[in-house]
Amino acid sequence: MADATTKEDKDALDTLELEAKEFDKDAEIDRILNAFRLDAYAVLDLQPGVPESDIKMTYRKKSLLIHPDKTKNPRAPDAFDRLKKAQTELMDEKHRERLDEAIADARMLLIRENKWTVDSPELKTEDFAKKWRAKTREVLIDNEHRRRRQMKAQLQEEGREQRRQDEELEERKRKRQHEQDWEATRDVRINSWRQFQKGKSGGGDPEKRKKKKLKPIG
Repeated sequence: MADATTKEDKDALDTLELEAKEFDKDAEIDRILNAFRLDAYAVLDLQPGVPESDIKMTYRKKSLLIHPDKTKNPRAPDAFDRLKKAQTELMDEKHRERLDEAIADARMLLIRENKWTVDSPELKTEDFAKKWRAKTREVLIDNEHRRRRQMKAQLQEEGREQRRQDEELEERKRKRQHEQDWEATRDVRINSWRQFQKGKSGGGDPEKRKKKKLKPIG
């Protein structure tokens, strides 16, 4: 009886442990999907400026936790893809520089708006940290809108350039076709001209020419 009770207790503990792990997975999936996607640090739940080794280690732990093969959560694939994208962005030197610049800009804007200095005690509070995250979000959204406008303008300019090139190509094709047509009818034109010239020099009806040569009698 004691053995049966012990087994039941162990099964119960195992079940609770599995449920706790699933809860952790679900909580992390929710956190990732609710994180601001333009901020790769937020997606990975990291502070700006961390070394690459921390990025790799954090990504590995979280990716193993929420991997679609290890959880039944239907949103796991989306969370996994977003986590992978965030890690890729932070490992890209140029992308990370742009993100760090946006975060630094947000901090400076917040300081200016509130007329603080870099030594103000307000900068060390949790309230400032929250405001900084919110301002970072605003800056990143503005940067994304600017990037999209630039991309749209670039595509429009590329479209105009492509149309210009297409028109030049079509014009060259028309010229080549005209030259080919002109060359193809060259012999016909030459023969026609020769016939015309011959007619001018020989002059019309032979009977009329004979009559013209006769001298009057008397």
